Amino acid sequence: MKNSNWVYSLLISGLLLSFLSCRTIPEKAVAVKSFDKAKYLGKWYEIARLDFKYEKDLNNTTAEYSLNENGTIKVNNQGFDTISKQWEQSIGKAKFVDEDDVAMLKVSFFGPFYSGYNVIAIDEDYNYALIAGKSLDYLWLLSRETKIPESIKTKYLKMAEDVGYNTSELLWIEHDRKQ
Repeated sequence: MKNSNWVYSLLISGLLLSFLSCRTIPEKAVAVKSFDKAKYLGKWYEIARLDFKYEKDLNNTTAEYSLNENGTIKVNNQGFDTISKQWEQSIGKAKFVDEDDVAMLKVSFFGPFYSGYNVIAIDEDYNYALIAGKSLDYLWLLSRETKIPESIKTKYLKMAEDVGYNTSELLWIEHDRKQ
């Protein structure tokens, strides 16, 4: 009995340590410094993404960021489900991992479970952004408008590839519907 309690305690400790030390940004990625949270707020159009289960079959996807009273950022994601032919919405919150002038955040749509959201490139006018998730499985290219200039697209794709992303797997999002 004593040995099984020790093994159980070790297992729980290992899981807790693993949970607390999870990376929120890919190894070669660097979050933007001198980040201006106020300039980032507002509506963004998803131009491209690596697909994953929570956005599967969605097009016309947008993210709108606003401040919550407690200082966290409200995240309002929306998209049109091409299978059900209905608009989907997901509300979450984001908070900075450390200082709020370093664009390394964590976002949650499911209670206490957070995942990395890292702005790794943004233009000086805050019109275009490249977002890295917690691993090389998550990447987004965002714009304040439904299109992005070819020069920005090329620059940001090169940056993503330098981090280790396979940009040939990106989905290019249509914006052909209004809600």
